[in-house]
Amino acid sequence: MTLFAVLTVLCSYLFGAIPAAAWVARLRGVDIRTVGSGNSGATNVQRALGNGPGLAVALFDILKGTLAVLAAYGLDLGLDVMAACGVAAVIGHNFSPFLRFRGGKGVATTFGAVAALLPVAGLAFFVIFMTTVWLTRFVSAGSILAAIAAAFTAFLVGPGWLGLVVTALAALLIWQHRDNVGRLTAGNERRFGQKV
Repeated sequence: MTLFAVLTVLCSYLFGAIPAAAWVARLRGVDIRTVGSGNSGATNVQRALGNGPGLAVALFDILKGTLAVLAAYGLDLGLDVMAACGVAAVIGHNFSPFLRFRGGKGVATTFGAVAALLPVAGLAFFVIFMTTVWLTRFVSAGSILAAIAAAFTAFLVGPGWLGLVVTALAALLIWQHRDNVGRLTAGNERRFGQKV
């Protein structure tokens, strides 16, 4: 990588690290890290503050992943740097220096990055996520299954190395949901729409 490419990846990390959930909640006088799941993400904002703030955070988090990839594309840095920028945005979201290296679980930002890198894989993510949440009302289950679907699709439609990148993002997303997996197994996971 050239120095310019490295700087672009670093900027993607910092852009991804913008804690929209925490800042939107703060405007409402709420520390999102102390309510509900304590997660700085759109689902927790939706539960604590309602649909409007939750949707705004989700859209911004999606844009973080998408714009990081598209910026590298616009700068003609190549698919490998585009992928690195997408990954950096997700890592920034999950481990934000603005929140003492805590953050969200990366669902929306992962979707945004994958959709920009491989639109078909992004479509698979979206369809599986929406279908699972509609059928079960579990955002966590939808997120995990969507990530797996995106990784599988990436191997079908993209170069093998990019399939590995999407698989790594899926693995990180699943790891971030390890507590949710335990609650799903125990039968006490919150469903979408439940308040904190």
